[in-house]
Amino acid sequence: MIRKTIVLLAGMLVTLTVYAAGAQLRANHPDSYTVRRGDTLWDISAKFLAKPWLWPEIWQANPQVRNPHLIYPGDVLNLSFINGPSLRLEPGVRRESEAVPAIPLSQLKMFLKDMRVMDSNAVSSAPYVVGLEENRLRGAVGQNLYVRGLQGEPGQRWAIVRPSHVFRGFDQNDPADADLVAHGLDSNAAMVNAPWREDSRNDGHYGKGDDLGVEVTVIGTAETLRTGDPATMLLLDSTREIRSGDRILPIDDSPYDAYYYPHAPKSLPADAKVIGFADALRAAGSRQVVLLSVGARDGVDNGTTFSIFEPGETIHDDVASNSANRSVGERVTLPDEYVGHVMVFRTFDRVSYGLVMDSLRPVHAGGRLTKPE
Repeated sequence: MIRKTIVLLAGMLVTLTVYAAGAQLRANHPDSYTVRRGDTLWDISAKFLAKPWLWPEIWQANPQVRNPHLIYPGDVLNLSFINGPSLRLEPGVRRESEAVPAIPLSQLKMFLKDMRVMDSNAVSSAPYVVGLEENRLRGAVGQNLYVRGLQGEPGQRWAIVRPSHVFRGFDQNDPADADLVAHGLDSNAAMVNAPWREDSRNDGHYGKGDDLGVEVTVIGTAETLRTGDPATMLLLDSTREIRSGDRILPIDDSPYDAYYYPHAPKSLPADAKVIGFADALRAAGSRQVVLLSVGARDGVDNGTTFSIFEPGETIHDDVASNSANRSVGERVTLPDEYVGHVMVFRTFDRVSYGLVMDSLRPVHAGGRLTKPE
């Protein structure tokens, strides 16, 4: 069995020395650690690295490590202090299918089987279900669907999607929205009851501001039986009843990357924030998915890692002012509070999905993104 030695600090390569400066071992690191089933590379690195998101850069700096992701249950990570702190990997019996992942991707698929964020024009111009077999209101597996605007050949399979959220920026010129921006919220997420009909808040401010994209959820697949206008499709499977107005898009066979390499953003996009949640209403925690207001247009790619900070509250200074009347007097804004790390795992043009890797407190909409230092 080939012995793989992973050196964390000082010694072997110039690039390694550069990386090691930012990847100090924790003072309370264990002498050794045996990889267990259910571990992730992030969790393992967090046990002995002060900055766990640096693990792939360190391990890639060593040419003897063929793939920094292929770490397996039963492998023993030994820490020693010969010529500086180092880490040796003692491999055991292994099968590649059992390799420890960087992030728990299987957990994501339970509630993100396939969601996409697209330009609103692309969604509105996509082929759509205009009717169902026997003029039914809802379609079930095995029934025919009638679709307008579909191009393709018989036998071709398609994804059926339904818009779920519309992401928009607040209107900077509207006084009410300007107040929300001042409090750290620079975008909103409107639910979609039916195609292109958004829920409205009581003050009616949804629908204003810059269009960040439309989130669509894949709810089924169908196969073209006959072309034409409308075309006839056979519903193969679905997670919800299909209805008139659902859109038809090409199937994405590989919505997720096989591996993720955590890394800091090349540059920090302006006003990068948390703007929504995939499986929560008002807050998220570790191992939950959040939506970020930055995407490929901002230089963000899969693996980009941010720190999240909660905007500090503005409070009344009872000492400097009259504490009996808090409506007047001096106010002070508290410093932003560190919340945790988020790693991008799916990127679109103007927004991204990120997995909260660790958190000290709940993540709220408006949380500010910074470089993970």
